[in-house]
Amino acid sequence: MDNTTKPSVLVVDDEEINVMLLEGILEDEYTVVTANDGTEALDILWHSKVLPKVVLLDVQMPKMGGFETLKNIKADDSLKRIPVIFITADKEESKSLAAGAVDYISKPPNPDVVRLRVKNQIELKNYSDHLEELVKEKTAEIMGSMDVMLQAMANIIEYRNLESGSHVKRVQLYTEALINQLMGRSSRYVEYAYQLKILDPDIIIKSVALHDVGKIGIPDKILLKPGKLDPDEFEIMKTHTTLGKKIVESILRNHEGIYLQHCRDIAYCHHERFDGKGYPRGIAGYDIPLAARIASVADVYDALVCVRVYKAAFSYKDAIKIITDGSGSQFDPILTKVLFDIQDEFIAISEAYK
Repeated sequence: MDNTTKPSVLVVDDEEINVMLLEGILEDEYTVVTANDGTEALDILWHSKVLPKVVLLDVQMPKMGGFETLKNIKADDSLKRIPVIFITADKEESKSLAAGAVDYISKPPNPDVVRLRVKNQIELKNYSDHLEELVKEKTAEIMGSMDVMLQAMANIIEYRNLESGSHVKRVQLYTEALINQLMGRSSRYVEYAYQLKILDPDIIIKSVALHDVGKIGIPDKILLKPGKLDPDEFEIMKTHTTLGKKIVESILRNHEGIYLQHCRDIAYCHHERFDGKGYPRGIAGYDIPLAARIASVADVYDALVCVRVYKAAFSYKDAIKIITDGSGSQFDPILTKVLFDIQDEFIAISEAYK
């Protein structure tokens, strides 16, 4: 059998005789890679282009023993799904399994037992990998359909609001520009970059499309009124945030997760203010979800530079000044700095999607 087609097995043991014995048992069916201790094993795993299907791991070793090595494997997202079989002279079945090993082999190893246990774990791993790929494909299909549905709903809201039809697109592009700057190499934004990586920035950008979904429930006489709203009308307009939250939850009720979280946070909180004087809850500072704080800057900028039924457009320069003047009061001060730095990108987006 060509070695390039063989599944690989990593054998980790500090005793050369044990390594040679396991190699002899497995080499006809597998490509056997060896390491003499846990640190060498981890180095091999971290630098492997193709990960082994199984790791056979001795418990007692110098430098780094089996339990510590397994702990490091399980802590690494790229390695944690590799099945690990302990090799031990002691009866430590419960301890081995509790640590995360899938099985154990007693010393001295019985060749038939070794072959069967390695074969079984590889078959289980292959089956698990296949199922995971199917789930990923199905999830991507569902998410694609959801993106289309949410974008269509956002467009309906725009047209009802008598906007150009490009408001949602522009706000998404502004959001993307802010996120890209935050996740760049500037050390000033390292904390935000870390948060965004966890929050999945691509989903934030998609979720911004539904920031005004609650306006579906606002009467036309208020939504389309030319001029300033009176206090009672403004109170009704403010309810589009709570309505938006309810609508998002009803649309995505079967999709608990990051998508629902961002859509709900943005629809519900994009009118909160950094100083706590916003609505609907009056939350302040970093209690406002980061996705909503970003959406707020993008949405307000677009509202300022575009003509609306109740106002004329501001110049790009004036819009930037209004937002930067609101640093620390209406807006997150970090985000106003980012906007100032990339204002030319915002202008280019505004011009391209009028």
